[in-house]
Amino acid sequence: MSGRIDAHVHLWDRTTDPQDWIDPQTMQAIDRDFGADELTAMLASTGVRSAIVVQASNSLDESVRLARLASPVIAGLVAWVDLAGDIRGQLDRIRMGGATPVVGIRHLAHIDPDPEWLSREEVGRGMAALEAERLSFDLVVRDWQLGQAARLADRHDGMRFVLDHLGGPPAPGGDLGEWAAGLRELARRPNVTAKLSGLSSGLAAGSWTARDLAPVVDVALDAFGPSRLMYGSDWPLAELGGGAPAWIAAVETLLDGLSAAERDRVFGGTAREAYSLA
Repeated sequence: MSGRIDAHVHLWDRTTDPQDWIDPQTMQAIDRDFGADELTAMLASTGVRSAIVVQASNSLDESVRLARLASPVIAGLVAWVDLAGDIRGQLDRIRMGGATPVVGIRHLAHIDPDPEWLSREEVGRGMAALEAERLSFDLVVRDWQLGQAARLADRHDGMRFVLDHLGGPPAPGGDLGEWAAGLRELARRPNVTAKLSGLSSGLAAGSWTARDLAPVVDVALDAFGPSRLMYGSDWPLAELGGGAPAWIAAVETLLDGLSAAERDRVFGGTAREAYSLA
């Protein structure tokens, strides 16, 4: 597989998989369904060849349906399984009749009722099963959970972890101290990579520029280096912040000082490696 990769997109059909987190008042831009055809158009608008589809809810049924989507632009699926359950059985169910390969697993730990979910014993056993399956695990956490993520990566140092949305840094103008310290500590684990994604999704369209996001991206570049960062649009949530074309244009600006080889890593190479793409 060659060409640019968008390492983080979502698709949903709310007739089968309701997305109750979508507020119709404040999230009007995404208060509808998004399918493979729209994904193809979005990727074309950003000059990206393919994408990793990521689960949007902690639902095995949703993961089964996402795996059955057939599209040449979908390179893989980061699915959800109950890590306290039968990992192999759940993966078999997702893969059965699936058109899209499962390349990783994710759990919405940032909204789990247990604030220490990442530290639970049964989660650790589940991680060991994922490692045996050679699957990566996406970390969707907030800044106060970065320490837990680092300890998890230490306990499973033979497994690949991918930090989504840089761990939820503060909005432009906020104090980056605690987040930056946690990010740098996590980045010391060589088995962790991170996504340049989601930074504009929580901002109002037209309220931000690449310069506003530069302090956060500079910390990420210093902590992980371009060889362990990957581009993700976080589409369709990117529509809340002005759209995927605006976001990728900002990333291009923020990475302007990198070499061609380093940019190739961010826009595809790191994702291929982290998700074992052919």
